Amino acid sequence: MKSLKYCLFLMGVCMLMSTNLYADNETSGTPVKKTRSETFIYAKEKAWEPAGEGVKRQVLGYDGQVMVVKVKFEKGAVGTPHTHYHTQTTYVASGKFEFTVGGEKKIVEAGDGIYMEPDVLHGCVCLEEGLLIDCFSPMRADYLSK
Repeated sequence: MKSLKYCLFLMGVCMLMSTNLYADNETSGTPVKKTRSETFIYAKEKAWEPAGEGVKRQVLGYDGQVMVVKVKFEKGAVGTPHTHYHTQTTYVASGKFEFTVGGEKKIVEAGDGIYMEPDVLHGCVCLEEGLLIDCFSPMRADYLSK
């Protein structure tokens, strides 16, 4: 239960980071183009998207500055090592993972977190079926459906 509360807290912090960044400019009458999700995202109404063998994800909320993504791993699934220009933080909601970040390899489990600076090589292997909550800044435009 403590892990779930922390996970919800982390998601709230990520969402608050973007609260006023893309507000309408109602006082000047100048329209502002918005790139953002709906305000409320219900997991039961959102399809899981494939993200590799044994890996799937749900985008939970975003705007141009931040994105929160839920990623489900089957045991043995691999988060292929990769880099991107986004800052990423990951919360381990459940399971156990072996993460490699910038050449450093560590085991993390429910309740732990990982920080990945931009352009650092990172990936993971799922040791016990689990769920990760990823927060990206700026948002991952490549995760949005066409």
